[in-house]
Amino acid sequence: MTGSGDVVFGHWTAPDAAMIAALAEAARAALPGPIRAAAADVAVRVAEAAPEEVMESLGAGDVYEITGLYDGTPLTARGASLESGELPATVWLYRRAILDEWAARPGVPLGALVAHILIHEFAHHFGWSDAEIAAIDRWWDWEDRPDDAP
Repeated sequence: MTGSGDVVFGHWTAPDAAMIAALAEAARAALPGPIRAAAADVAVRVAEAAPEEVMESLGAGDVYEITGLYDGTPLTARGASLESGELPATVWLYRRAILDEWAARPGVPLGALVAHILIHEFAHHFGWSDAEIAAIDRWWDWEDRPDDAP
């Protein structure tokens, strides 16, 4: 039995890297103008999982702990332009960890989760620390969230 499009009943495939990237770009496009402009030069890349050296540097125990990473010099720490030889800032999204997080949050659309991770990493681009982000962002505080909150 087949359904619409390419989906065969009973046979599902996890969203691939291209889908995660498309959701991230849709989230970027939906940002308010000034924020979108400030994040326009940040590359967004999707990888299967955080590399071992990243996990070690962050003290992560397994690939499912790191959903995203900002790699670059925050705007607050650099001049008007990149230094010679400095690579542009990049937000890394890690597909396996994102899908694991998505599975652990029933009712949360994948696009909402990807957008949240992307915005968290963009906040690092704007110079915010994890502590500053956590002070206003209760998303990751599972115990403090009502059962029906996304």
